[in-house]
Amino acid sequence: MFGKVLEYAGPYRRTTYRAIAMMVIGVVLSIVPYWSVYRLIEPLLRGEAPSGRTILLQLVLIAGCAVGYAFFYVYGLSLSHEAAYHTLENLRISLQGKLEQLPLGAIQEQGVGVIKKMFIDDIEAVELPLAHALPEGIANLAVPLLVYLAMFLADWKLALLSLGSLPIGLLAMGVMYRSGMEKMDVYYRAAQRMNNTIIEYINGMEVVKVFNRDGELSERFARDVCGYRDFTLAWYRVCWPWMALYGSVLPCVSLFTLPVGAYFVWRGWSTLPDLALVLCMSFGIGVPLLRTLSFGGLLPQVAYKIENLEKLMSASPLQQTKESFAGNGREIRFENVHFSYGGEEVLHGVSFTVPEGSMTALVGESGSGKSTLAKLLVHYYDVTDGAVRIGGQDLRRMSLEALNEQISYVAQEQFLFHMSLLENIRIGRPDASDEEVMEAARRAQCGEFLERLERGIYTDAGDGGKQLSGGERQRISLARAILKNAPVVVLDEATAFMDPENEEKMNDAIAEVVRDKTVIVIAHRLRSIVNADQILVMEAGNLVGEGRHEALLRECAAYRRLWEASEYSADWRVSREGESGV
Repeated sequence: MFGKVLEYAGPYRRTTYRAIAMMVIGVVLSIVPYWSVYRLIEPLLRGEAPSGRTILLQLVLIAGCAVGYAFFYVYGLSLSHEAAYHTLENLRISLQGKLEQLPLGAIQEQGVGVIKKMFIDDIEAVELPLAHALPEGIANLAVPLLVYLAMFLADWKLALLSLGSLPIGLLAMGVMYRSGMEKMDVYYRAAQRMNNTIIEYINGMEVVKVFNRDGELSERFARDVCGYRDFTLAWYRVCWPWMALYGSVLPCVSLFTLPVGAYFVWRGWSTLPDLALVLCMSFGIGVPLLRTLSFGGLLPQVAYKIENLEKLMSASPLQQTKESFAGNGREIRFENVHFSYGGEEVLHGVSFTVPEGSMTALVGESGSGKSTLAKLLVHYYDVTDGAVRIGGQDLRRMSLEALNEQISYVAQEQFLFHMSLLENIRIGRPDASDEEVMEAARRAQCGEFLERLERGIYTDAGDGGKQLSGGERQRISLARAILKNAPVVVLDEATAFMDPENEEKMNDAIAEVVRDKTVIVIAHRLRSIVNADQILVMEAGNLVGEGRHEALLRECAAYRRLWEASEYSADWRVSREGESGV
């Protein structure tokens, strides 16, 4: 368990050890005053009065120990917190590294709420055990063990009596831990479910309001929140009685020592000074012992949480190497590609070639596999079988960074960070100058809406780019692609937010992106891809047609249906009752 915790401490493991050492000194100093009390009592038990020098010496020792305890214990706590926060840093960085290696689909399956809870709530919850339970628990346990050893050297019979409360307290604590651990997994699943529901509810607030679904979704919201509450209370309800039992019994180290020890002294089996010594020591170790056991329940939670965090990140990482791109040209080949999602195969042996410098369009009904092919090309997932190659090089035989240098991927929804539009565009090429960024924005036809903004390109995009419309966000993403200037461009529904007023600007922006590039475009508006060098028709995960527009209209029934549906929807308009809708 300690190995699991300290595995992420790195060089700060030594700081943890120093913290434990400082706290051990502090706990020792907290017990020494009880020894001083015995030194004052012991002469009285012999019928003598302690000397003034002895009284003064012991009082000075008690005061010095109090000051020393405060110094060493607080210093140890500062060291333990330093080590704990650096351990949390290492834990977050380690999990971030694992997260970056996972397929995007595996991350999306977890849900935003689970990932948020993992990186913020769960990791933050580890801080208390790391900063307190580990160093304080060890320090407060080590000193009572030494004191018990001294008690046995003084009088083994009285020492055994001082241990009498431990079996009762440990039994109660064991029952509490066993019951608590049985419910811990259910408790954490309830917390994850509640986090996902809360985030989904907040993100979908607009839809909830527009469609008057407050009641239904509020019920789900309340059900998951109440479920978390009920699981938490059920967990505590099991633990509370046992906590009360061990919390009241364990500190009473003299529970049996005082009455039974007095009987031993009366019978002559023990001496009165030894009884006084053992009682003074018992009073001194009660608090450290209780503190140790109170921290004991946190350490299993630390190991559980870290194991749970690692389990969330345990999906197989993307297959990649550290090799750079070494392909011959930019020809793209899909070779008998199979892909399964959630245990169900969604692509069934798809093969095609995209010649370098050409434009290839992927068309098909929703769910036919178009976007899946695009995401396999940018290596969001690993293929289940077959291979995807650029210039003859398998994507799995290069690093993700090398692949990203070759491809610009423009999706339907592009995320904008909460920073200036200039910096959002600069993501395409971080070393680009301001002038290069502005030129990319101009070529992406962003000038018209940037002029309306008070700070122009220096305007903050807002949370998720909410300051801009969908079409404006799309043009910012096209500016990124222009700035990146990768030789391969994938446009996944890049015209989804196109409206009649901005259609010309959007087409001009796309023309800038795809100029002299190898292009794969996915579009529902078939009119926009009639001039493509080749069109690939997908249906239910199979490639059912391949060729130019005119040939496919004659030879491919699936494409003909798509074209007819596209033409019909292009002429559609909203009409009043009694009027024709087309």
